[in-house]
Amino acid sequence: MSRTQTLTPVRSRRLVSQQAAAEFLGVTERTIRNYVSRGQLRAYRVGGRVVRIDQDDIDAMLRPIPTAGGAPDGTAT
Repeated sequence: MSRTQTLTPVRSRRLVSQQAAAEFLGVTERTIRNYVSRGQLRAYRVGGRVVRIDQDDIDAMLRPIPTAGGAPDGTAT
């Protein structure tokens, strides 16, 4: 890399603990670990034993439930 080039920062991650992820989703920490082991939720190891999860990945797991007579986005028509 030349001296005139600069690195562009990557979007900042909002990393949370497994406990915080579980509380946010209303499930147990065991469920979060299962999601991670099955590949349904991406996790990042920080150091030896610390595991963190990106809040954006947690948000991506949430999907609205379609309702009868409602629009696909969950709003009434």
